[in-house]
Amino acid sequence: MKIEEEIKQPKFRNAHHKAVLNLLFTAGWVQGLNNEFFKEFGITGTQFNILRILRGHHPENISAKEIKSRMLDKNSDVSRLLDRLIAKKYVQKAQCKSDKRASDVMITKEGLKLLKSLDNKMDNTDSKIIGLTTKEANQLSDLLDKCRA
Repeated sequence: MKIEEEIKQPKFRNAHHKAVLNLLFTAGWVQGLNNEFFKEFGITGTQFNILRILRGHHPENISAKEIKSRMLDKNSDVSRLLDRLIAKKYVQKAQCKSDKRASDVMITKEGLKLLKSLDNKMDNTDSKIIGLTTKEANQLSDLLDKCRA
């Protein structure tokens, strides 16, 4: 469905205004679909983002500060999110030996197992959500990179 129909607004200031609104609307739409997807696994999209970061750094520890710098949503409360993941036994945290004020964070076997179960389902879901060919998805990604340049 066209953005004009989705937001019931037929006029835009210009093509750039329309593109920005379409991007914001689409980002919210994809986030909503992702939230529904992750509910089945008892986590949120933001918690998944942390687990994904930790898996990429595994088997090494990583600080909460470094996790935050790699997150998609830079405004997330990483401490609170880590506490919830610790309660679910997907993450463990220990005091950093070199800096008593910091914590070292590591994904657990349970966290890795959860991500493994998500991988195949996520690949299928991502391609269904975006509804683009591989070539189109690469073009879209390149255009989005260009927007941020």
